[in-house]
Formats: sequence, C-alpha cells, structure tokens
Amino acid sequence: MSTHFDFYWQKRFDAVQKALEKNKFAVYQVKDVQEAKTLVLQTLLPETGAHSVSWGGSGTFRETGLYETLRDSDFEIIDTYDKSISVEDQLERRRRAMLVDVFFTSTNALTEDGCLVNLDMIGNRINGLTFGPRHVVVLVGRNKIVPDVETGMDRIKNYVAPINAFKLGKKTPCAETGFCQDCDSPERICNTWTITEKSFPKGRVRVVLVNQDLGI
Repeated sequence: MSTHFDFYWQKRFDAVQKALEKNKFAVYQVKDVQEAKTLVLQTLLPETGAHSVSWGGSGTFRETGLYETLRDSDFEIIDTYDKSISVEDQLERRRRAMLVDVFFTSTNALTEDGCLVNLDMIGNRINGLTFGPRHVVVLVGRNKIVPDVETGMDRIKNYVAPINAFKLGKKTPCAETGFCQDCDSPERICNTWTITEKSFPKGRVRVVLVNQDLGI
C-alpha cells in the first residue's frame, strides 16, 4: 500500500467483493481503467468464447477505451452509440443487443451488501443486465459504492439523473434546477428501476471493481 487512501479503498473493495461473491457474482479488482481494459480483452472475453458484443449507455465503459477498441475489432459489434442512423434503427440495435454473447454496462450504484441498483429511461441497459445476453460485464468505479439500496436510490434520483438529463439535453425540471421534481415530463429519463440482488446463473454477471472515480 502506498498511501492511507490505498489502504482505505482496498478494505472497502475486499468487503464489497466478498458480498458480491456471496450473491453469486464473479468479481475482479483492478487499479485503473487501463487494467480494466486489459482484463476484459485478455481474460474475460476469451473465457466467455464470445463472438458478439454490445453495450448499454455507460460513461464508465467509454472511459476504459473499450468502446473504440471493440468497435475496431473482429467481434460482431452491435453499436448502440452510433448516432449516424435513424432513431428507429437505433432502437432496433438496442433490441438486437439483447442477444449478444457479452453485454457491457456499468451500474448507477453498488451497495456494500452486494446489490446493483439502476434506473433507466427506455430499459435496454437494465434489460441486458437482467436477461438476454449470455454474459454481462459490469464496470464499476469506486464512487458508485453506497451503504444500502435506499442510499443508492437517493444517489440516482438526486445526483445521477439530473446530471444525465442535463448532459443529454432533456427538457425536464431537473435539467433546469439540478433537483429531482419527480416529474411527468415526456422526456423523463427515470422510468424503470431494477435491484439486482443475485447473479443468475452464478457468474453470468461479472463485476469489475475499478479503483478510480468513473462515470457519474
């Protein structure tokens, strides 16, 4: 350990890993995004025997550099980030992404007892996490760790969602004020919750804990 910060985060990561493994998730610890990228390319993808990959909306995934690398690889790619196609085609790609071998995403919050807490607009990200893709890789920065589900939900509604709404240019009250108004805007991004308490089957969901602040 080089610093007291390293000691602190190592202890927290070890505790969260133990909780996640008890909940049947496969768990990996890495020190930064470069290690995360290497782990995925050299270990996780080969061990799944994947031919096709896709992803849900995730700043963390983009920060690892995996998007550009995979997009230019020999894998069959369902690119849900491509803005050059029509809205209808974008939605169709999100549907097709539910049948890939490996689906990449992050999580809005990760509880200390090993649950993934998420809130989606259209639901493709949480659907991929729940059922469809053969394997899921969840990339998680240390800033996503929260004490419990209630704290995670509060983090999402009052921090993550307003930032995302502003980033996406949505016409919602929170994008104007920075605070959740529990709105009924047509552009509301908070529509479907999931709390993933266990991985089923065991090990289908692989959680990569990255010792950096990533995403929102």
